[in-house]
Amino acid sequence: MPHIPLIEDLTMGTVPAGSALLVEFDAASQWYNASLAIAAGWLRTGGRVSYYAFAHSPESIRNQLNRLGIKTEELERNGTLEIWDWYTVTLGWKSKEKYSTDTLKVAELSIHVSRVRMRGPVAPEQLVVADEVSVLDRFNDEKSWVEYELARSMPAFKDRKMTCMRGVIRDLHSNLVYKRLESVNDGIIDFKIETESEEVVNLIRIRTMRNVGFDSRWHPLRISHENFDVALEK
Repeated sequence: MPHIPLIEDLTMGTVPAGSALLVEFDAASQWYNASLAIAAGWLRTGGRVSYYAFAHSPESIRNQLNRLGIKTEELERNGTLEIWDWYTVTLGWKSKEKYSTDTLKVAELSIHVSRVRMRGPVAPEQLVVADEVSVLDRFNDEKSWVEYELARSMPAFKDRKMTCMRGVIRDLHSNLVYKRLESVNDGIIDFKIETESEEVVNLIRIRTMRNVGFDSRWHPLRISHENFDVALEK
């Protein structure tokens, strides 16, 4: 199986295929760069990636992956990498990307999910990353988008044994949102920043993981000044 950087650096074994991982992050943390470092590492170890870009443009996703040594043009051409543009619609524009959505209303998104569930066999080698599903809160009431995640989106990927990571911003939604999402995910990952010293410190921890042993301590992150790669501080 491909390797999940950062996450499996803190587990005592492989995260089972089909696991749903919830990432709760400080808005100013390094989660976005980390999500792309994770995607790049998965690709390097032979996996396939579907990256759902809510918070940043597909072009910025490609640029960062290219900085990390990923040949996005080639991988997109052969289907190893899919970049889903769910960002352009937030600006009120129509996407020109191969994979995109024209709406973030969950009633219409359910149609997309139905296609995912019916399209192809199980795919344990595939990692799905959604950088910021908190964006759905701008276009739907809280109850509706959380129900969509629980009853539509998560089962669609689990049915095909795809490992999925979803990011939500900490302290943005009601307590009910976090509790409902936390209760059904197989693992919860936290990204935060500490500003008590002169230098901002970026940290990661695994809060819980149901199906594999893990290190639950906070670990500092190292961010490369050259290509913005994110790794555990040695």
